[in-house]
Amino acid sequence: MNNHPIPQPDTVYQLFRELNNVPRPSWHEEKVADWLCQFAVDNQLDYQRDAHNCVVIRKAASPGKEGCEPIVLHAHMDMVCVAEKGKDFDPLTSPIEAYIDNGWMKARGTSLGADNGMGLCMAMAVMKDKSLVHGPLELLVTTNEEDGMTGAANLSEDFVKARKMIDLDSEDYDTITVGAAGAYLQTASLPLSFVPAPQDTVFALVSIHGGLGGHSGVDINKQRMSAVKEICLLADQLLATDKVSVASIQAGEANASIPSSAEMVIGIAPDAADEIIDRIRHDEIKKAGDPNIKVEVSLATPCQQILTDDCVQALIDSIGEIPFGIIKMSEQMPGTVETSNNIGVIRMEEDHFHVTTHSRSFIDADMIALGERIRDIFLRHGATTRLIMSTPAWEENTQSDYMHLMEQTFIDVLGFRPRLVEMHFVMEMGYFVEKFKGIQIIPIGPRIIEPHSTSERVELSTIDNIWKVLIEVLCRLAQ
Repeated sequence: MNNHPIPQPDTVYQLFRELNNVPRPSWHEEKVADWLCQFAVDNQLDYQRDAHNCVVIRKAASPGKEGCEPIVLHAHMDMVCVAEKGKDFDPLTSPIEAYIDNGWMKARGTSLGADNGMGLCMAMAVMKDKSLVHGPLELLVTTNEEDGMTGAANLSEDFVKARKMIDLDSEDYDTITVGAAGAYLQTASLPLSFVPAPQDTVFALVSIHGGLGGHSGVDINKQRMSAVKEICLLADQLLATDKVSVASIQAGEANASIPSSAEMVIGIAPDAADEIIDRIRHDEIKKAGDPNIKVEVSLATPCQQILTDDCVQALIDSIGEIPFGIIKMSEQMPGTVETSNNIGVIRMEEDHFHVTTHSRSFIDADMIALGERIRDIFLRHGATTRLIMSTPAWEENTQSDYMHLMEQTFIDVLGFRPRLVEMHFVMEMGYFVEKFKGIQIIPIGPRIIEPHSTSERVELSTIDNIWKVLIEVLCRLAQ
C-alpha cells in the first residue's frame, strides 16, 4: 500500500444525491450534460462536449506527476427509468427518491440509476478532490449507453488521449469484467388499422403486472416471465373465441429491460362478457422465477374504435415466432449465456405498433444472424424495421501488466483476488477499442442488484471499498 491517506467517499454520495435531481433517461441527456459541464466550470477543470452530448473533463496531474501516463475514467450518464404501476413518475422531470435500507441504497417506486450513476459520481469525486495522487486524468461520460450506445458509436477518435481506461460501469463488486457480449438492437413498425366498435360492446382492461423484470442481459437466465410474450399469447387465445376484439395493447418498460408488465383493452360481445372476464380472472400464467406475476381484469371506458383482427394477428404472430431468453449457452465459458434475445417493448404509435428487440452474443456472427432472422420475421408480417445498434463483442487481455496491477491492488486493499469474468451484458468497450487504438480497459464497480428494475439496489459497503481500490490504483499508476 502507498503511504497516503484515502479520503472517505462522502463526496461520492453528495454528488449522487445531486444527480438524482437531474433527469437523465436515454435519448434525453441534455440536462445531465449541462450539469456535468457546470461541475467542470465550478471546479476549474477543462471540458469538451460533442454533438451527442458526450462530455470529457480533464484534470491536471498531481504536483510532480506531470510526466506520468494519462488515465481515462469512464461512465455513462443515462439510466433506464422504470416505475412501479401507479407511481406518479415522469422520467423527464421527476427526481429519483433514494433511501438507505439495511446497508443498501434503493429508490422509492422506481429504478435507482446506480447503473451507472454511482460509477459516474465516483469518477467525479476523483476529479473534484485536490488531495489525491495521480497522473493526468480524463473523465469520459457517454450518452445513450442503455438504448443504442449512439454516444460511444459517434465519438471522435481524438476525444480522449489516454490509452489506459478504468471503466466504472461494472455491477459485480468482486470481479473484473474482461469481456462483454455484442448487441443488436432493432425496432419494428407494424401498421395499425381501425374499425368502428360495434354497439353494446363491453370493454375491459386486462393487465399483467408484478413481474421482476430486470436487466435483459444479466437476468436473462433467471426464467423470468416476458409480459410481452404473455399478453400476446392471451390476446391470441381471446381472439380465437370470435367474441373478443382488441382496442389497444402496450407492454414492457424499456428496450434493455425484461418486460414485467403489460396492458390490453379488449372489446367483448355482450352475450359473452361475463364468461370471458371470468376466464381471464382465472388465467394461469407461467410463474417459474416470477412468483408474484398476476393477471387482472376490470371494466374499462368504452372505445369508439377497435383494431382490426388482421393487424393484431400480425403482431401476435410476429411475437410468437421471435425467441425470448437463452438461445445458446457457451461451451467455452460454462454457466455463461452465449446468445440471447429480449423483446423489450410494444407501444402503439399513431399508425403503427412499435416493437423493440435486443439480441446479444459473444459471437458477433451469431448475434448478427439472430438479428437478421428476427428482422425477416417482422418483414414477413408486413413490418418495416430499423437497426439502432450493432455493437461488437469485446475481450480484454487478462495477462497484461495493467491487469496484474489492478488484481494486486484488489488483493492489497480488500484482501481478495477478483474473479475475471466475461459478462452477458453489452458494454461500450467494443467501440472504444475501435476508436482509441491500443487502449486497455479494466471495468470495476460496486455491487448492483436488479439494475433496470424497480428492485434496483446498490450495496453501500462495496461503494466504499471500490472507492478505496480506485484511489489506490490511480496512485500506483502514477509511480
